[in-house]
Amino acid sequence: MTGKDETNVKRIFARCGLAAATLLFAALPALAQDDPKVDTGDAAWMMTSTALVLMMTVPGVALFYAGMVRKKNVLATMMQSFFICGLVSVLWMVAGYSIAFGNGGAYAPYIGDFSKVLLGGIAENWDKPFTLGSGDATVAFTIPETIFVMFQMTFAVITAALITGAVADRMKFSALVFFITLWTLLIYSPIAHWVWHPAGWLFVDGALDFAGGTVVHINAGVAGLVAAIVLGKRVGYGNDNMSPFNLGLAVIGASLLWVGWFGFNAGSAGSSGGGRAGMAMLVTQLAAAAGVLSWVFAEWMVKGKPSVLGAISGAVAGLVAITPAAGFVLPGSAVIIGLAVPRR
Repeated sequence: MTGKDETNVKRIFARCGLAAATLLFAALPALAQDDPKVDTGDAAWMMTSTALVLMMTVPGVALFYAGMVRKKNVLATMMQSFFICGLVSVLWMVAGYSIAFGNGGAYAPYIGDFSKVLLGGIAENWDKPFTLGSGDATVAFTIPETIFVMFQMTFAVITAALITGAVADRMKFSALVFFITLWTLLIYSPIAHWVWHPAGWLFVDGALDFAGGTVVHINAGVAGLVAAIVLGKRVGYGNDNMSPFNLGLAVIGASLLWVGWFGFNAGSAGSSGGGRAGMAMLVTQLAAAAGVLSWVFAEWMVKGKPSVLGAISGAVAGLVAITPAAGFVLPGSAVIIGLAVPRR
């Protein structure tokens, strides 16, 4: 082989190497796409929604209930919501989240396992999107599990706080703490697993609860009703003046609930994209607005004049009614749901 031939061969190999390198660099973005990344827009929206839902309890529920009790019980009622926020947050971290969203093993349809006690394992993929469930029963998210834990924590907090309205004025604080501790771990967390974990038996059966109609409102409502029946009538009921001390506080609380409910419902879409979060926000507003009109006009016709208590009750009733359907209905249906909320 002559020197000229050797030079030509080297040039051919050099060109082949350059072509191979070009193909390799072109393939790198595709290879990088295989590594899942957190969607920053979804993460930002879910953190915002989490803050909004937390605001619904402190100070939303605290003010809403405090404005409707007698003067001597205002601070005690606010203390209940404030303390529950701290208590349930710790319970959720210790075992509540694991019971609700652990995979469950052989008992997966009914209860989570204890693999996530003390949030075990959450630090391993703290900066990556996570998948809820295992095997065929999974739901993929574009946010880190830390945000999901916090978002669901705020739901557990407000559900427990809602119960206090049924026992206001008539339950010792120590008894309330004991009751809420057991109820959160033994009732709320398993029901959340049934409905929202992809292996839960109600989830598998096709139950549609977009943002907590079953897990939050029916659950808290039944607990409050049973607690009220067990405790019996308030001392002095029917004889003493039970008029609300300061409905102004209740109006502020209801207003915070209304605004926070956008995080409650639209945040339950799990992301900021796809249009479902936007539709959930729209129908939430319409149902609340229709609930206000429905309640006010009903009072106007029956009692001759509307009341501020009726207006805020209508708003909250509309918000509660739309919650399980927020991700599944259109604006017209939302207005019907708001107009149809029950009245006193």
